[in-house]
Amino acid sequence: MIKAVDLFAGCGGLSRGFQDAGIDIRAAFEYWDVAANCYEKNFTHPVFRIDLSDVSNAAKVILPFHPDMIIGGPPCQDFSHAGKRIEAERAGLTGSFANIIKCILPKFFVMENVDRAEKSNAYAYARQTFKEAGYGLTEMVLDASYCGVPQKRKRFFCIGIQGAADDAVRPYIEQKISRQETTLRDYFGNSLGFEFYYRHPRNYSRRAVFSIDEPAPTMRGVNRPVPKGYPGHPNDACPIGAKVRALTTQERAMIQTFPTDFVWEGNKTDMEQMIGNAVPVKLAEFVARAIIDYIHCLNHEEEGTFYSWLREEKQYAERVAKDIVCRSKRAEKMLPAFGTLDDDYVFSLEHLPEFKELSVNVRSQIKKAIQLRSEFLSIPHTKESEIRA
Repeated sequence: MIKAVDLFAGCGGLSRGFQDAGIDIRAAFEYWDVAANCYEKNFTHPVFRIDLSDVSNAAKVILPFHPDMIIGGPPCQDFSHAGKRIEAERAGLTGSFANIIKCILPKFFVMENVDRAEKSNAYAYARQTFKEAGYGLTEMVLDASYCGVPQKRKRFFCIGIQGAADDAVRPYIEQKISRQETTLRDYFGNSLGFEFYYRHPRNYSRRAVFSIDEPAPTMRGVNRPVPKGYPGHPNDACPIGAKVRALTTQERAMIQTFPTDFVWEGNKTDMEQMIGNAVPVKLAEFVARAIIDYIHCLNHEEEGTFYSWLREEKQYAERVAKDIVCRSKRAEKMLPAFGTLDDDYVFSLEHLPEFKELSVNVRSQIKKAIQLRSEFLSIPHTKESEIRA
């Protein structure tokens, strides 16, 4: 199982989505105490409250987790649509994220931010840092409503893979994108108990009343009731009346696709802010599953190269080489490796009930196959860019 840590984790939307997809989140890093406390209520792994702008110290704390993947969404207020559209001190944390990646050099990373971050100076610096560190980048702005989320929320994702070509993951994302937006009715059916709702606009030149037969607008960090002076808007889904109200905090969390049993911490203002800042859980899961599809495809291609390596470099007979490949595949059926076969993988495999039920001889043969596969994966010619060449 691929091991990951989450930087700038907030309350855990990105972590929960990647975890639901099958990624093993080992640790999270969040400096805001309220969000860190909320995260701790919902996950069993540790949360570190450290300043990630201190790259050297951050790397020292992260390294013992041996992450295959680092995920995270550096604070985006300074170049978000809701902010003043300038880049100030916090935008420098995007650079900190990139420098942490450069220090740790995980096989994979995923960075998420608001859509306009792609054009920022901070991201230009981060991108150059990623490329210097040897990463192939898939850079995409995704509309969550086409990714299974009942919300028209656009987010920028940069997915990095060591030694890969640029846009390696793009086909796996594009084949999953829906042709139709997800509406609230699509996602919730008729369980919400209302047809229309109010979402306070930034100014009254914009509509404020929406229907459940369309995706929700972006959940922001502020949630206000219907003001007495709201004049209405020609594009409102219905006139203001007794049947229109603002969404509750819990309903906003549900539209962000958090599970209903997710435990929220802090006062109402804090909870609304965490919900507005979060990555929609199902959007995170969507991206994670596309990456896993890419890895599975790469591993499938790799099997043929592994077999050739066993025959040509190790001089195994045809039958023996085929047996080794089969044993390696047998291990991955019990415990998907996603390209990582280290001591932690062997330890986890040895503790599976189905592995313990095998004979001593078979267990030994499988571990030998894993050892050979690990050796094969560690040599330069197994990089994805060379396998595809």
